[in-house]
Amino acid sequence: MPPCPRRPAAKTVPTTTPDTRLPPALLLLGPTASGKTASALALAQTLPVEIVSVDSALVYRDMDIGTAKPSAAELASCPHHLIDIVSPEEAYSAARFRADAIRLMAGITARGRVPLLAGGTMLYFKTLRDGLSDLPPADAELRRAIDEDAAARGWPALHAELAALDPAAAARLEPTDAQRIQRALEIVRLTSRTLADSYARREDGALPCRLLPIALAPSDRGVLHERIVRRFDAMLAAGLVDELRRLRAKYHLAPGMPSMRCVGYRQAWEFLDGDIDGDTLRFKGIAATRQLAKRQLTWQRQFRESWPELVELDCLRADLPDAVRVVAMRALAA
Repeated sequence: MPPCPRRPAAKTVPTTTPDTRLPPALLLLGPTASGKTASALALAQTLPVEIVSVDSALVYRDMDIGTAKPSAAELASCPHHLIDIVSPEEAYSAARFRADAIRLMAGITARGRVPLLAGGTMLYFKTLRDGLSDLPPADAELRRAIDEDAAARGWPALHAELAALDPAAAARLEPTDAQRIQRALEIVRLTSRTLADSYARREDGALPCRLLPIALAPSDRGVLHERIVRRFDAMLAAGLVDELRRLRAKYHLAPGMPSMRCVGYRQAWEFLDGDIDGDTLRFKGIAATRQLAKRQLTWQRQFRESWPELVELDCLRADLPDAVRVVAMRALAA
């Protein structure tokens, strides 16, 4: 399930230990093409779970091929949540995910079942675990001013301005990363604090469950890259470009919308606009997916360092679904 790309934030170490009196919630995280869907469905055959998607692309209706959305039969095999819940014209935030996930976990446990939160949007997992940062909401007037400044001077110039205000934040961003430079400048200007300081300030929001994380990671990234190639080629063969064509006809979409910045759709948009040819679409789509997997694995490395409960499994092992099941049952029994 390829989610929309996000860069890892600074590592945050939880200050509390899991409350063993709380009911359990299983977490299954991993990079794209690591086998999360098959493993989650295998768990559902053994344990009384309900699957909560942790995927910033699966929330969008009618975006099926490019998100590797589970099939109708897979969705019917056990209860699924947070799939097909918003229009591609809308935005869906980490804060909204956390509120939805907390509500769903409470409901699932009240039904005597186990929440299984599965996906690859690592920012969502971090927000769920660590809580929400005390960040200011978007300021339309300030964003408009930043956009006008960028149009006049270019985003590298604004990146240099950010570097003067918050060197650590600027170091994590490319000089052309317009979306994140804009948001970073917005936060720094509104709060007069660095991003690290703002992210360190957390709002309260207790979880209804103790989190039992299982992470999938490849012992050989080359094999994962081969999977990514096959996966993207399968999306193209299944009609990714035609799917985007239908989406553009049905909805009022723009390339800067969060849904259209998702890997695959972004490159297909360029193709439909005539900016790239089919070969370039394939090359850029595969490269972007590999970069996404790299960022996801960077997040997981940070999780390993700060999350003692996390158990990591090689996603390339032949018995992966069985191995995930064993680890999950052991964690639930502890």
